[in-house]
Amino acid sequence: MTQTIDMQTMRHLNLFGKITRIRTRFCFKYNEMIFFCVPRQLISQAIGRDGENVKKMYSILGKKIKIIPEPRGIEDIRGFIESITSPVQFNEIEVSDKEVILNSGRQSKAALIGRNKRRLNEMQLIVKNFFGKDFRII
Repeated sequence: MTQTIDMQTMRHLNLFGKITRIRTRFCFKYNEMIFFCVPRQLISQAIGRDGENVKKMYSILGKKIKIIPEPRGIEDIRGFIESITSPVQFNEIEVSDKEVILNSGRQSKAALIGRNKRRLNEMQLIVKNFFGKDFRII
């Protein structure tokens, strides 16, 4: 993953590390939520008892926080994208050598693209950073 970390992302990562005592390099925004990717075995520790770590970060940042497992490879791409886009559902996902294609219904497609293609552009950047592939919705 080759991602340029700006100052705001660095602040989010430092705050996450101080509150949860887990160091991670993966932080991104999607749909006005801040996502943190941690190893699968550390998710419950990152969330905290009764979600106290997430609630504390929400009160400090004022944005919704979501902690998801970091993908181990291209085989985890479906679960990774589902965890980011939930509760919006999609039909299927096709992975080729150069791109990832998401098939969805009409209502879901509109929700996944967003106004002025904002969510589509965010997801394209996320997929490019994590998997090195282009992203399309059909």
